[in-house]
Amino acid sequence: MMSSVFGLFSPDMAIDLGTANTLVYVKGRGVVCNEPSVVAIHHDRKGNRRVVAVGTAAKAMLGRCPSDITAVRPLREGVIADFEMAEQMLRHFIERVNGRKSFVAPRMVVCIPYGTTEVEKRAVRESAESAGAREVHLIEEPLAAAIGADLPITEPTGNMIVDIGGGTTEVAVISMAGIVYSRSIKVGGDHMDEAIIQHMRRRHDLLIGPRTAEDIKIRLGNALPDERFEEMQVKGRDLVRGFPRTVTVHSDEIRDALEEPTNLIIEAVRASLERTPPELVGDIMERGIIMTGGGALLRGLDACISQAVNLPVLVADDPQSAVVKGSGRALEEIELLGLVG
Repeated sequence: MMSSVFGLFSPDMAIDLGTANTLVYVKGRGVVCNEPSVVAIHHDRKGNRRVVAVGTAAKAMLGRCPSDITAVRPLREGVIADFEMAEQMLRHFIERVNGRKSFVAPRMVVCIPYGTTEVEKRAVRESAESAGAREVHLIEEPLAAAIGADLPITEPTGNMIVDIGGGTTEVAVISMAGIVYSRSIKVGGDHMDEAIIQHMRRRHDLLIGPRTAEDIKIRLGNALPDERFEEMQVKGRDLVRGFPRTVTVHSDEIRDALEEPTNLIIEAVRASLERTPPELVGDIMERGIIMTGGGALLRGLDACISQAVNLPVLVADDPQSAVVKGSGRALEEIELLGLVG
């Protein structure tokens, strides 16, 4: 009887509320949810909005919805753009993880970009509380990524992390469980997708959507020339004639398309190194730069950054989950890390 009662209590959880994907970590269970940050909404004639799908099901509707249904992304460039939909999305994921029988709302750690304003922090906190959290703590993404990548952040040594998400790239130098220097730029996976869309318009007079651009990025995206030459068929709408058309694209041209966002990330790393105390730079030279986030999976990006700054660059194990795993570990060290309550 007692075990069944305790089973109704909600466990602590950590949430990486990302522009592209939301990941949920439950204490004792690990990462239990990794779905797109997309909500599909039905609009009735009275102007009311009703959620009809969240996550993977909603993403499948992007660009394919009838006029009375809209698929939206509640977050833009790392911050909440639609408070109501962010709350609905969080509530959906929490209920999916915990079920609807929990007596006690969960304690929660939520990731935020470095440099988030007080207004934006309040929006995140209120969204989490409205979605069912009884206690909300915030952790900055670079710190969470470093914890998730198993860096010795509590030691008096320098660790550099480059976290490339959907909407932002966070570059941070961490020592003694604190951020010594951090730089955030609004460049990430979404901007790479947009660069591919614009490339297809200019080079091929072909209009494609974000999902097709993402598929091209995953299959052909690269930042540095190598021995592999790959190509794929891409379907879209001819901008001149207006008819459907299929073209062949290859990895070399996609590398050219991604040159601008790649260079912006490299410049952010270079600028961060220039502002890092020299003693910590020496530590980074020995340990190397660690990359996390979905953007870290872009082929050759680690080698490209390494060549540009003349330092070793390593991609963390399971880089997409580093932030949420680090946030999950922070659940047990809230007082030590001084998380914002």
